[in-house]
Amino acid sequence: MTVRTRFAPSPTGYMHIGNLRSALYAYLFAKSQGGKFLLRIEDTDQERFVEGAVELIFKTLRDVGITWDEGPDVGGDCGPYVQSERKHIYLPYAEKLIERGHAYRCFCTKEELEKRREEAAARGETFKYDKLCLHLSKDDIEQKIERGVPYVIRQNIPGSGQTSFTDEIFGTITVDNSTLDDNVLIKADGMPTYNFANVVDDHLMGITHVLRGMEYLSSTPKYNLLYEGFGWEIPKYLHLTSIMRDASHKLSKRDGDASYEDFINKGYLKEAVVNYVALLGWSPGDEREKFTLRELESAFSAKGLCKSPAIFDIAKLTWLNGQYIRELTPEDFTEHAAPWYEKAGIAHMDKKILQAILQPRVEYFSQIPEMTGFLIKTDEYQKDLFTNKKSKTDPAVAKEVLSMVIPELEALPGWTETLLHDALTGLADKNSMKKGTLMYPVRIALSGRAVTPGGAIEIALLIGREETLKRLKAGLELVQQL
Repeated sequence: MTVRTRFAPSPTGYMHIGNLRSALYAYLFAKSQGGKFLLRIEDTDQERFVEGAVELIFKTLRDVGITWDEGPDVGGDCGPYVQSERKHIYLPYAEKLIERGHAYRCFCTKEELEKRREEAAARGETFKYDKLCLHLSKDDIEQKIERGVPYVIRQNIPGSGQTSFTDEIFGTITVDNSTLDDNVLIKADGMPTYNFANVVDDHLMGITHVLRGMEYLSSTPKYNLLYEGFGWEIPKYLHLTSIMRDASHKLSKRDGDASYEDFINKGYLKEAVVNYVALLGWSPGDEREKFTLRELESAFSAKGLCKSPAIFDIAKLTWLNGQYIRELTPEDFTEHAAPWYEKAGIAHMDKKILQAILQPRVEYFSQIPEMTGFLIKTDEYQKDLFTNKKSKTDPAVAKEVLSMVIPELEALPGWTETLLHDALTGLADKNSMKKGTLMYPVRIALSGRAVTPGGAIEIALLIGREETLKRLKAGLELVQQL
């Protein structure tokens, strides 16, 4: 048997982290088994359709390296792969269920259903369709159809007994049929509901393993009753645990939690995001934390899927992203950083120096503008900033240092790293001063910050001779106010 999995998103907006994980796991499971991975667009809910969302799904999956063997744009033997293009397929299957007694036509209006829902609420009961239309005679049904009375087709859930299914992660789950509602299969406009279309499509597309979020766990008995009604083989299920923001709240785009696109726009690397998402509910069985997508394809196993919810730890993702950034080549780092250099106003500065001072420190690229803001303009700062016990400096020492440094740098014949280094270290040696004691007040005067990427020499090279001397003189003026 060839393993066949699918990712079947609804085009209702951005790809949130839970969607990406479902796609990733379905892809990895298929690849680890030498199987096929399908992409299907489930757009039966046209009211929630978002223009451009389908293209965004394609773009996101391709961006992270997930490719599909069959799908809307690549074709396949089971197409079309967009549900709205398969509308003609579903009604005949629903009618077959009616013939077999597993479904029926329901002519109840929205107003009638709402009234019964309100009555149930008044009794303190959860509303469940009362099968009223199940008992219509054949003549009644034919007359209503002839008069053009709108109707839906509902699933006929047994009123008693139990339905069981086995999940590959959670084991056997049994529910009382009396707790299940007769859900709508075909809507009045002829479009199938998600609950019906996904069963028919999974069967017709030969899906052998269904990986999806555990929010569908409670619906699975109804799906299995449909499979049994048709006499079809039931696929194997792997329901994935929720991704939590914290111990009590699920990760949710609706609540402002970041989507995949948000992280990319913030300057996270796609490789790091995919790596981290893979670990949200799956363990490789060893201590490894860093995986390429190709390595995940080899390492992934359903045995590693967890039963406990996964906590989305932004600090852990950020740390992991930082590790990926450290491993970039200088050229790749500069390419990723270039848009942020533009935003920070430092694109004209020496890229080699910027890469050297930033790559060891940046954890995601949108940090660059704030991290380098002092290169464009120093914030107002107090002379107390010149005090540092480790460097053995204070405003008095800073006054002495800056008074020596300014004329020394003004006299330099050029402005290179070697000239600046020799001039500043030479001054320290000449005055029996530790290099850190001399360099600290110079860096403070140039940056106005206690902590900076890069030291005094790198900053001086980046901002140039004129700006360097201007800032050193401003710093000297500040510490002279003793």
